[in-house]
Amino acid sequence: MARNQVALVVGAGDAIGSAIVRSFARRGLTVCAARRNAERLSPLVEELTAAGHGAFAYACDARREDAVEALFATIERDVGELSAVVFNVGANVPMGILETDSRKFFKIWEMACFAGFLTGREAARYMRPRGRGTIIFTGATASVRGAAGFAAFASAKHGLRALAQSMARELGPHNIHVAHVVIDAAVDTAWIAANLPDAATLKAQDGIVDPDALAANYVMLHDQPRNAWTFELDVRPWIERW
Repeated sequence: MARNQVALVVGAGDAIGSAIVRSFARRGLTVCAARRNAERLSPLVEELTAAGHGAFAYACDARREDAVEALFATIERDVGELSAVVFNVGANVPMGILETDSRKFFKIWEMACFAGFLTGREAARYMRPRGRGTIIFTGATASVRGAAGFAAFASAKHGLRALAQSMARELGPHNIHVAHVVIDAAVDTAWIAANLPDAATLKAQDGIVDPDALAANYVMLHDQPRNAWTFELDVRPWIERW
């Protein structure tokens, strides 16, 4: 009997990450959600379980190699074959260059780049022998354009994009689809609602990215045939400037 097809989202936060988990669950995959505090995933798991989906929550600090290795091994052993892995850890912390000490810079790099390497490598470790799978990295405007006050974040996101490019070229011949999603806009989150003065107006005009609409793109990437794979998907609302 074939084992369950499983999607893992590392960095399953309250908005984008949870929406991606829901989207894969609706697609019919068993979903595993991971973040540093697994207790915060309880409402999501209860919601999906009540709707008849297979859903599991895990605590994982994605910056720790041993924790990431253990996460993958546990899911492969106890849940099923990882068919899609999404790295969605955020580290969008604005700070001027003179206020960016080495500890802060390193922590942001650990979260947004190094953790992506650990997640992507472990996904490849299981997928390559099977000759199938999807690995998706969440990027941002900072992946392609560094803004004032975001030197640390931009350097990490540029690094994550380069990692994804290299992995796509290496793993594509092994039938593993690696993709990078650039979210070049504000996403409808509690933080945006509280801190963007015209958030409500923009939302009414479809000028803010809806997490559920965004998440549907991740499932679309997973479902693509290999004769038409997308490596980089740039997501923005119609109102956003290029």
